[in-house]
Amino acid sequence: MISRAQRTPFSDWAWTVDRWLLASVALLIVAGLVFAMAGSPPVAERLHLATFHFVNKQAIYLVPALAVMIATSFLSPRHVRRLALVIFIVSLALVFATILYGQEVKGAKRWILGIQPSEFLKPAFVVLVAWAFSEGARRKDVPGNLIALLLLPIAIVPLMLQPDFGQTMLISIVWAALFFMAGLHWIWVVGLGGLGGVSALLAYKFVPHVHQRIETFLEPPPPVAGVPANFQSETALESFIAGSWFGRGPGEGVIKRILPDSHTDFIFAVIGEEFGVLVCIALAAVFAFVVVRGLFSAARNSDPFCRFATAGLVMLFGLQSCINMAVNVHLMPAKGMTLPFVSYGGSSLISLSLGMGFLLAVTRKRPRARVMSELAATGAPAAA
Repeated sequence: MISRAQRTPFSDWAWTVDRWLLASVALLIVAGLVFAMAGSPPVAERLHLATFHFVNKQAIYLVPALAVMIATSFLSPRHVRRLALVIFIVSLALVFATILYGQEVKGAKRWILGIQPSEFLKPAFVVLVAWAFSEGARRKDVPGNLIALLLLPIAIVPLMLQPDFGQTMLISIVWAALFFMAGLHWIWVVGLGGLGGVSALLAYKFVPHVHQRIETFLEPPPPVAGVPANFQSETALESFIAGSWFGRGPGEGVIKRILPDSHTDFIFAVIGEEFGVLVCIALAAVFAFVVVRGLFSAARNSDPFCRFATAGLVMLFGLQSCINMAVNVHLMPAKGMTLPFVSYGGSSLISLSLGMGFLLAVTRKRPRARVMSELAATGAPAAA
């Protein structure tokens, strides 16, 4: 037991952190290890690696990931903003370095020095945009909306050059949602909606990679040598059908043996085959719980920055989860996006832990006196 009378950094953290959010993330992490033992062995065997190679690596990645999440959750909102700024600058520099010097894989350059910088760019970008919108709403002398408007092209242009249209779409949607929360005029709604539509159309018309994926999704061409164009998506659907409501049982799946990305992008399909649709629904409910609890927490928060940051971070988390699950059930073209804390991946796991650390930090219960002192420290009027 932790006494309220003992005022230590850990006791303060333990009594102020959102335990439901923390427990939900812990449940996803444990579930991710269990599901990795189901989906990764076939991939490891195809690559002539040890059967539990990816499981062991995922467990190793958990050590720095948990350290990052817990350490970040101790930060004050002011230090969250400063850390996000540093991470954004470093990640952006690494994204440009990836474009110039990174290794090309499947027509895109996304990796350098063994990491995927765009993964770390996302949570830092959301925090900075939340900071800009909150300052603009609180102080008339700060052009917050303009700063937030400039941050969007700064972040998405290098992502489009990689190209990584999935991440570009993800952070653009979150940015638009935060802009909506900031109280944008209807003219902005029409303008931004039209700009988004035109951008999507231009990508479809002039980017071969995007054009091919959309065309293959809408009108699949005839199979080549017996292999359908949407092989992974159609195989994933077969996994759900084979698993039915209750699944074949742990380790009993067979379709996963021909699914190339069964440990990453299509882990949800493996869960459907071995554990059943009911477990998939339960897993989706955990993701939904994190998002809904985060949004309710944002609505109750009196600090504008914490309110915007909480909403943005849970939307980022929820949208990524929805996109991955939608791809698995063939409702969207393949995006190359992981299922948070469940799919295998070092960069993804650590960046998600960073985002959850930010979320836990800005949702911690803080006495109003402390909130007012922090607002005063930023130069905001006391009435804010």
